[in-house]
Formats: sequence, structure tokens, C-alpha cells
Amino acid sequence: MILQTPRLILRPWREEDAKSLYEYARDPRVGPICGWPVHTSVENSRQIIRDVLALPEIYAITIKPDDAAVGSIGLAIGAASNLGLPPDEAEIGYWIGVPFWGRGYTPEATREVMRHAFDDLGITTLWCGYFDGNDQSRRVGEKCGFRHHRTEQKHWPLIGQTVTQHITRLPKEEWEF
Repeated sequence: MILQTPRLILRPWREEDAKSLYEYARDPRVGPICGWPVHTSVENSRQIIRDVLALPEIYAITIKPDDAAVGSIGLAIGAASNLGLPPDEAEIGYWIGVPFWGRGYTPEATREVMRHAFDDLGITTLWCGYFDGNDQSRRVGEKCGFRHHRTEQKHWPLIGQTVTQHITRLPKEEWEF
């Protein structure tokens, strides 16, 4: 599936995106604050595309008219979520490369994935988590209507750290598109 906004195309990840993914995912300001390690090579990024990003409802963020992947956004539905959700609820996750911070691309992509989740997939509640100190992700969630639900300490094995995670939620009936 391909989703579009006025400035973005959200499309499935492809192995040929590995070079672009590595360009942005090797920056230590991105991965660890999102819960994953810095990418170490183009081949490492290619393997992550195969193992993690080439799943249903995970999208590469591209900026029109260019087709280069500059970030990622996706849904983990039900048990696929880190939050152990029922089948009609989903967790949304996102990141974008540092050169694109502060331009409104991530809220734009998030709103479109929210619309898709609620209107096309029948999701009843969306959840979004961010680590303490990840002000960019917190602000995106706030702009998109997510409200704080709880804060918890959790060991995050991908980065080998215990983190403070803030969990936010948005029921469909509170959503405004």
C-alpha cells in the first residue's frame, strides 16, 4: 500500500533503500533515542530492511518528488506491539533523518498513518511511546492529539539500557483529522 500527503509519499521499504537508510540511521542522534542501535553499514541497513522494515504497515517516508527514504513510520497492530495490545489497537512509531527535523514532515506522515489506521484498518485506539528526553517524538505526538497515559521504566534489549518510556494514546472517538 502507498499512502500520500501533500508533501510526502509513504511506501513500502525496498532493499534498494539500504544506502539511504544507512545515511540517516547511522547518526547517533536518531536510533538510540528511538530504541534501536546506530546502523553500522549499508549491509546492516539492508538486513534491517529485510528483517524489520519490510513488514506490513511499515512505510518509508519519502519527500515528493524524490523517492529516497528519509525516515520510517509504521503500525504494530495488536500483539505485534511492544505494549501487548488487543487486535483492534495499534502502536505507531516513527523517525526521520536529522536533516529533516523541524520541517513538519513527521506530524504530516503521522496524521496520514492515523487516518489509515482508523478509517481503513478499523483500529479503535492508537498508542505511541517515546523515551524520556526525546522531545521531537513527544512534540509530534502532542501535535497529533496523543495524550499521556502512563510512564514506566523498561529494559530495552536492542540498546541494552533501562529507559523511562512515556506512553500516550488516542482513541478513535477523540481523533480529529
